[in-house]
Amino acid sequence: MKHDTIIVGGGVVGLSVAYGLLKKGEEVIVLDGADDDARASHGNFGLVWIQGKGVSAPHYASWSRRSAALWGAYAGGLFEEAGVDVSLSQTGGIEYFTKEDELSAYVSELSGLRSALGGDYPFDVLEHETLKTYVPEIGPKVVGGVFTQMDGHVNPLNLLRALTIAVRQRGGTLITSLRVVDVVAHDPGFTAILADGRKVPGDGLVLAAGLGALELGHKLGFQVPIRPQQGQVLITEKLPHFLRYPSGTLRQVNEGGVQIGASKAEVGMDDTEDIATIANLAKQAVDVFPHLANVKLVRSWAALRVMSQDGLPVYQRSPKYQRASFVTCHSGITLSAAHAEVLPDWILAKNIAPDLSQFGEGRFDV
Repeated sequence: MKHDTIIVGGGVVGLSVAYGLLKKGEEVIVLDGADDDARASHGNFGLVWIQGKGVSAPHYASWSRRSAALWGAYAGGLFEEAGVDVSLSQTGGIEYFTKEDELSAYVSELSGLRSALGGDYPFDVLEHETLKTYVPEIGPKVVGGVFTQMDGHVNPLNLLRALTIAVRQRGGTLITSLRVVDVVAHDPGFTAILADGRKVPGDGLVLAAGLGALELGHKLGFQVPIRPQQGQVLITEKLPHFLRYPSGTLRQVNEGGVQIGASKAEVGMDDTEDIATIANLAKQAVDVFPHLANVKLVRSWAALRVMSQDGLPVYQRSPKYQRASFVTCHSGITLSAAHAEVLPDWILAKNIAPDLSQFGEGRFDV
């Protein structure tokens, strides 16, 4: 059977796009990878996060905010279709600082972004005592923080499950645990070749395979300007809920554990953990919340982010083949709502499609 659109990649990005295309009436097949592939969707932090994004790229800040504003209705729709609560919370977020100079530099960056956006970028700078009224558990090393109402978080594995169910219920086909080893462009049309030799034909193709795009993208005329970046994450035992406001490095998940993260390492495709990084993450968490020093860590993991050269998403139509698109980002959770509700119009080249030209690969041609 020939489908309207082949989506290579069954993580949050690929499934979000698939869900959106199905709602537009497209026939879609999603080709997921092998179990041993690098899977950012299985190791991410789960934030719907705006604060600090796009300090030097206001268009990215605006795109992220557009997605965050869609998240409430998006989560509700997924619950109605899939029966899965993704545990969305959008009560705001706080970045915590233990050094005055780092807080000042951060506020300066946000102020510059607010000016670039014409003043439409709300945030509040909180001194230690004021911050303590928001989160009484902070320790004496915390000099202050920045609060914005725009931020939140979800359960990322529940999101992945909800999207999988919703895609199937809308008639989408999902083939899992098989790597796409080749893609052939016929212009018009495409064929994806699976590891077991099967050939999957389609009129259009969306490459949303994360780091897997490094092997396939050039065949479709894309530059594929991405690299892996390792991040390690820790999670504590279940605790009584105290952390209403997530940060970029700390959040309390809906089951009660505190998730600690935000390490960054340029180590290629290495997704192994190391004790030094784990110890440093734990120390930073205890500096903010001293009571965590007496809490047990129950698990940790390392995963690979999909990073472009400038850290921004890449949305690119093939310069060689009609109806081939490349979609990648390291903020797949934040942008999931936009990828489902807005991006399909761009993929289908609708007149109402958003202008995403600033996110194209041409920005790297310097």
